[in-house]
Amino acid sequence: MVGGAAANQGLGGDAVKILVMQASPNKDGLTASMAKEAMAGVEAAGAETELVHLRELKLEACRACEDGWGKCRRESLCIIEDDIEMVRDKMAGADGIVVSTPVYFGDVAEVVKNFFDRLRRCERAGPEEPRVEGRWVLAIAAAGGGGGGGPTCLVATERYAAHMGLPIFDQMVVTRRSREYMLPAARGAGERLVRYIEEQRAG
Repeated sequence: MVGGAAANQGLGGDAVKILVMQASPNKDGLTASMAKEAMAGVEAAGAETELVHLRELKLEACRACEDGWGKCRRESLCIIEDDIEMVRDKMAGADGIVVSTPVYFGDVAEVVKNFFDRLRRCERAGPEEPRVEGRWVLAIAAAGGGGGGGPTCLVATERYAAHMGLPIFDQMVVTRRSREYMLPAARGAGERLVRYIEEQRAG
């Protein structure tokens, strides 16, 4: 791992921990179903997991404070007092992260964008050591309609991950047409994510 990641609680502990971040308001829809299947794979591999429904949290958009950079640059913290630090702590306590987002206009959901826009400023612009760096990411883009926006959505996810030093484990696009075979694939990806982290720990 790079930077300050190895010192964080989530890396090198006894049980592998995976945080699943689900960004759809529909808890029975395609995005949520992929997240749940990835969780099932994580649990089948014997790891600890936690599901966070981002749409249920208070996560405002970045305000670009002061001259464009405010508390994030001075203190590695956001001036907005909402749920960002709670989710950041959960990420820091995990070894891997699953991000399952619906595709809107070829991009990630707005709640994902709001969160990562602010988090990357706190992680990279300020004086403190990064707290979430080094966590492996499984990115899932659930595309409605024709499904054409899935690839560009994953490009956005990869860009956010790169800005924060989060290595990509895998990326998946699912549509209504591919649901039947992609749900088992998500379960397999969750299980393999855990196995891969265990292999990395073992050296």
